[in-house]
Amino acid sequence: MYKVAKHVIPLLAMFLCMIGVSRADQDKTDATERLQSAATTLREVAQAPDKGIPDEVFKGAKCIAVVPRMIKGGFIVGAKHGRGVSTCRLPNGGWSAPAFFVVTGGSWGAQIGVEDVDLVMMIMNDEGMRHLLENKFQVGGSASASAGPVGRHASAGVDWKVETQMLTYSRAKGLFAGVDLDGSWIERDNDTMDALYGKDVNTAAALTGKVHPPAAARPFLAEVSRVEAKTEAKNQERDHDRY
Repeated sequence: MYKVAKHVIPLLAMFLCMIGVSRADQDKTDATERLQSAATTLREVAQAPDKGIPDEVFKGAKCIAVVPRMIKGGFIVGAKHGRGVSTCRLPNGGWSAPAFFVVTGGSWGAQIGVEDVDLVMMIMNDEGMRHLLENKFQVGGSASASAGPVGRHASAGVDWKVETQMLTYSRAKGLFAGVDLDGSWIERDNDTMDALYGKDVNTAAALTGKVHPPAAARPFLAEVSRVEAKTEAKNQERDHDRY
């Protein structure tokens, strides 16, 4: 029996190691797919005719968080679950390596059925960014979020500019729809972050430029930069026409 155990233990260790490697590879694959989906979601939401994210909001955002296909549903008690990715502006004008997160929570309401919701969160001030840099925080109370203004311009409204931490934009089946994040928890997606960066990289390290963006992040960050450049070009054109 002892001889059998001597042979079984190494085989078991090898098997467990293979499972760990397979899980890490799957997490990396999931991360790549999520980054690509986030790029598509941001492009579609930002460019939606008459209902997109206003240029002023995008220009003023300190960070952007995208949750492609967040599941929202339930019977009487609504529930939410989604896996997202975020990036923040850096002092040099670029965008940080992405941080991956999970959003979970629920809210009371007469919600019946299940639907996929694309969610974009625009973090608008230092307080909102401080919350995003944490490995876990709850929306509601000190971390506030509200539905953002839609349309090509938002200069006519001033409410969103005053102490606004996070503005949310969501779509269901291609149409803009409201989503209440109060009570939801947003926390570090441990499996994805560890698979892509290693266990020593927390959310703050990624979003403040302490690590380099992985190759898989290029499509997402390129889309963020593209939308930013397009917004800036329109702002310059509008300023030129004004004078």
